[in-house]
Amino acid sequence: MKTKGTKKTKVNIVTLGCSKNLVDSEVLLTQLRGNGIDTQHESKKDDSNIVVINTCGFIDNAKQESIDTILRYVDAKEEGVVEKVYVTGCLSERYKDDLQKEIPKVDAWFGTRDLSRLLKQLNANYKHELVGERILTNPSHFAYLKISEGCDRPCSFCAIPIMRGKHISKPMEELVLEAKNLAKKGTKELLLIAQDSTYYGLDIYKKRNLAELLQRLSDVEGIDWIRLHYAFPAGFPSDVLDVIAERTNICKYLDIPLQHGSTELLKIMRRGITREKTEELLALIRDKVPGIAIRTTLIAGHPQQKIGNTFKVLIDRKEGGNFYGRTEFDSPEADNEVILDAKQNYLRVGDFVMAKITGASEFDLIAEPVL
Repeated sequence: MKTKGTKKTKVNIVTLGCSKNLVDSEVLLTQLRGNGIDTQHESKKDDSNIVVINTCGFIDNAKQESIDTILRYVDAKEEGVVEKVYVTGCLSERYKDDLQKEIPKVDAWFGTRDLSRLLKQLNANYKHELVGERILTNPSHFAYLKISEGCDRPCSFCAIPIMRGKHISKPMEELVLEAKNLAKKGTKELLLIAQDSTYYGLDIYKKRNLAELLQRLSDVEGIDWIRLHYAFPAGFPSDVLDVIAERTNICKYLDIPLQHGSTELLKIMRRGITREKTEELLALIRDKVPGIAIRTTLIAGHPQQKIGNTFKVLIDRKEGGNFYGRTEFDSPEADNEVILDAKQNYLRVGDFVMAKITGASEFDLIAEPVL
């Protein structure tokens, strides 16, 4: 594939926003490379003649970051540094008509479900044989697994259904295959993500089927941790708790967006739940899975309570004079980290280590390995 002149096409994918956007970018990266197109993710070099910006349109700061990034690459196009600028993702889905008028020098705009059209624009074909395959852009020992797309919830404050469309579950067989492929590449932790993970299966299996999916993913050899994100409280399937309690490789961790504690405001927000039912659900969760870490936008944890205890820690990276890892109660980027002194300890990224918590800062835990 060639663009103007004789320069061979090289694509740079720039990702903004959440982990769901990151997965979309990784799928695009996999498809383009599968078509023989030289493609990088977040390249620091100025040697790509095509830039694809995967945008976020959820909150004002994210929207502004997306717009600023688009304008920066449009300027680069004007300066002759790049030849084509394409925009995809949530911001493009929601505001495409306005953006086309305001930033006409973008070469093409694509929505959140326009992968085939975007590939065609890049002279690439969607390769069905790559379903279940994904090139990771983060360290390979953990990977996001998007189990569904879109949302059917009517929350009054949320624009996700506008940007991402109706809920579509990904077939279980595809997810298991993807998990197996990731495990073969060294992935030890799967982070299950969706707009609403507890809705999984209603569209294709006619029932909430998250519990069975967790069981089948738990059976994949090589996966040590499975972490569940974005579990909507209304209609929460209690059989999921039984699976979390039974399976040792499913983290005692639940990301559940409660949003508010007032029944009156929950009704205005159209959350489909009351304060009383929320309290009953939280009591059920803690009863069925003792010691579980519950993450939400309302409850702030107190890591000073973990001092003196020993936890299994997954080492994510080395930075400066420290190693940074996480316990099963911590998700990447969202929660606190465990810091271990690299001068005193020889550890490897991607390995598990037993570590005793010796201290805590405002956000993170300080630990030392237990030999």
